[in-house]
Amino acid sequence: MNRNIPPVVKNLLYINIIMFLATWLLPGILARWNISLDLFDVLGMHYFASSKFNPVQIVTYMFMHAPFPNITHIFFNMFALYMFGPILEYVWGSRKFLIYYLVTGIGAGLVQQLFWYVDLGGMFSAMNTAISSGSTEVLIPFMDKLTRFYRFSGDISMITSADILMMKNEIQNALLTVGASGSIFGILLAFGWLFPEEKLFLLFIPIPIKARYFVVGYAVLELFMGVANFSGDSVAHFAHLGGMLFGIVLILMWRKKGRLYDRQ
Repeated sequence: MNRNIPPVVKNLLYINIIMFLATWLLPGILARWNISLDLFDVLGMHYFASSKFNPVQIVTYMFMHAPFPNITHIFFNMFALYMFGPILEYVWGSRKFLIYYLVTGIGAGLVQQLFWYVDLGGMFSAMNTAISSGSTEVLIPFMDKLTRFYRFSGDISMITSADILMMKNEIQNALLTVGASGSIFGILLAFGWLFPEEKLFLLFIPIPIKARYFVVGYAVLELFMGVANFSGDSVAHFAHLGGMLFGIVLILMWRKKGRLYDRQ
């Protein structure tokens, strides 16, 4: 890899690529010895109420990406890291850049957890009530959410408490997010903040656009997509916004202390 890439960006690229290859190749290798390993289950970030959740996943999830043959997820994240990360590391220094990368990634994960709770917490509470009471009437207001995960035929009152418990566990275990996108959106935010007049040339926009307008426009798009919550959209839009939000908080803290441009 190009030796002009600063060390933290270079090592982040290495780690993400190695983990992508591991999720693709390691399960097949271990299967020869009858060992089953799903790295997404272990290292991807599950909903905090899931039996599969582990607090370390709030860090490890950002080094995982959608599995092969889907290469667009890791490609665009690593391309953005390669394009925008080095200049921030040169400005801030390696230690400060790494802190920023990790804080925005962890922050993105926390915001995603909050989104899941706000979006589905009421449904899970109703499911707990239905399990304990044996009545499915409390589920009726949440049928639009339940049908995201299950198709129901017949009368919902025929569903047993055991069925509801199984559905709740399956839904909670299915809530999973992976990827460095939260940190990448934090990096985009920082680039737009530090270099607002810098002009970017993007493939899908035929004219140059100033960094600050690009960042604001991208944030508005993510907010719209997150609120709209289109059916079939598996992108963690609020995690992306969370990366930006924590980036803003960290930058404002550094600026208040007069350390925004200090190298560490």
